Amino acid sequence: MRNIEHIYIDGAFVRPHGVERGALFNPATGEIIGHVTLGDEEDTHRAIAAAKRAFPAFSRTSKQERIAMLHRLHDVVLAGADALTAAAVEEYGGPIAQASWRASLAAASFLSAAQTLEDYAYTRWIKDAEVVMEPLGVVGVITPWNNNYGFICGKLAMAIAAGCTTVIKPSEMSATQTQVLAECLHKAGLPTGVMNIVNGRGDVVGAQLSTHPDIAKMSFTGSTVVGKTILRNSADTMKRVTLELGGKSALLVLDDADFADTVPKALLAGFSNNGQACIASTRILVPEVRLAEFCALLRTAVEAVKVGNPRDADTAVGPLVSRTQYERVQQYIKLGAQGGATVLIGGEGRPAGLEADLDEGYFVKPTVFVDVTNDMRIAREEIFGPVLCVISYRTEEEAIAIANDTVYGLHAYVSSSNEERAHAVAMQLVAGRVLINGFHHEPLAPFGGFKQSGLGREYGVFGLEAHLEPKAVLGIRRAA
Repeated sequence: MRNIEHIYIDGAFVRPHGVERGALFNPATGEIIGHVTLGDEEDTHRAIAAAKRAFPAFSRTSKQERIAMLHRLHDVVLAGADALTAAAVEEYGGPIAQASWRASLAAASFLSAAQTLEDYAYTRWIKDAEVVMEPLGVVGVITPWNNNYGFICGKLAMAIAAGCTTVIKPSEMSATQTQVLAECLHKAGLPTGVMNIVNGRGDVVGAQLSTHPDIAKMSFTGSTVVGKTILRNSADTMKRVTLELGGKSALLVLDDADFADTVPKALLAGFSNNGQACIASTRILVPEVRLAEFCALLRTAVEAVKVGNPRDADTAVGPLVSRTQYERVQQYIKLGAQGGATVLIGGEGRPAGLEADLDEGYFVKPTVFVDVTNDMRIAREEIFGPVLCVISYRTEEEAIAIANDTVYGLHAYVSSSNEERAHAVAMQLVAGRVLINGFHHEPLAPFGGFKQSGLGREYGVFGLEAHLEPKAVLGIRRAA
């Protein structure tokens, strides 16, 4: 049983003023594995004050100084990869086969930020005006439980690259991962106050960040509902806001697709992270003339998916993060059947064949619905679990219309044996990223969503400039 009793303010681990304690669970067993003491309003104000004090000097550091910091951050996180992986497996239920590369991906965020910064011109001329990009100030960061330390690293990397200081509120459900990461980051020796971390509830610490006048920007990843609240809270002080929110991504399987290649990739994109991913391809659009063929292959592939102990190397889907999330997904599976969809495989209840010590874990059956229409709730709302909907279409134009008929627009996927045709379809999809024939990632390309999937972009130059404000200086002579 572990007790996390410190937060990180002004370069040191300190006891919070807050006294509320939250329980930490192992979702594979349902057992309490520890407690975390949560910060309160006073802790948040102390952290903001520390970041504000640190900003003037940090904002004037050179590119090379910040690049060196980013490399140190990469090194300390990579050195702690095994501990981070172990924490994610125990506290989140992430299958070890996936969790083992997430830590190195988190560490690589700092190298990507360093590379972006290396090539970036903070000063440029537009005719007779000198345009200088200046760091915004203190950034309030809020991260979710489904990839807690990955999001912390990605957001911290861009803030540091830009010359901004930070106050980070991680998910209180991920306090073990946060503690391990904070201990790693502390070893990088950042100037005091540049990075501050306060465990706490969203309606306490998060609310203070989004309303406090000394926070210049909010960077949030999480649900669309909470994102809207942050946006409203930030309006009075005109904070800059980056929101990466929910999704209901469509995978367009074109009629010339190689199904043997498409189906495994569809499951990777749909069930990755135990289905708890905003980028999951949860709507699979299949041509009506090949629907039976596709569904037969899909059923066989899902039957082979190993659900169980996240410590086992061959486990593909572990438990959901909490009992609340488990019950939410069960309710959606029930709604799907009540709404007229047909369960191809899976359904309500827990998977068969689980080990005895996992009886109380938050496991669900990987579930695929067929006979789904795009107006059903399971096709329109983000379920956040291993639940997929197969929707048939007659023409390519109809498929594109179905894919775009959603309030979300984070990711989309296209599968086709003709790359030129797939590209033409991708250009018609309303999504921040479109992935063709696979589950791809480019850390320097912009990441974010259209419509209710968010505001702004992260990663690369777009992510860097989200932390900068342009200032034009006129009336001086440009050097020859």
